[in-house]
Amino acid sequence: MVNDKLHIKKLYALSSENRKYSFSLPLKHTIRIGKRDYEVKLKSDDKYGTYILWKNRKYPVEIIRSSQNKYEILFNDISYTFTVETPFSLKRKKVIDSTRGKIEKETIKAPMPGKIIDVIVREGSTVLRGEPLLILEAMKMQNEIISPVNGTIVKVLAKPNSNVMKDDVLLEIKL
Repeated sequence: MVNDKLHIKKLYALSSENRKYSFSLPLKHTIRIGKRDYEVKLKSDDKYGTYILWKNRKYPVEIIRSSQNKYEILFNDISYTFTVETPFSLKRKKVIDSTRGKIEKETIKAPMPGKIIDVIVREGSTVLRGEPLLILEAMKMQNEIISPVNGTIVKVLAKPNSNVMKDDVLLEIKL
């Protein structure tokens, strides 16, 4: 889908390890591996659900989670997490990431008022970006608060069954 107003001709998918994959728009039904092009089709039916047809084999695909531009998919029973970025958002992300290296710790704050249901990590735990840290219940919905960075938990301020207000500090992560 080419956005005529913004003239976006390329998108990028960033893996959870920050590997970059570019996609030209409009999307083609071929992928290039090495110097060879392969035909790929995205299909769906009642028997198999959604799947990718490649080299006459069916690979099941399911979107497990999506939030803004971040996706977690199950592809052939393997989970993949990635973000979809425009050239502008990719440049913005690089600037943010470059300043993040100068910061020694990341403070995780409550995104909304609610009740802490479970704290999944402990002080001293090593966490990866995208890994769940705790469960916050707000408006009868349980929200997984995930780590925005790789690091070590240095302080856990959230306690199970306690109530928190928006922007209360829940955890601190050393980068």
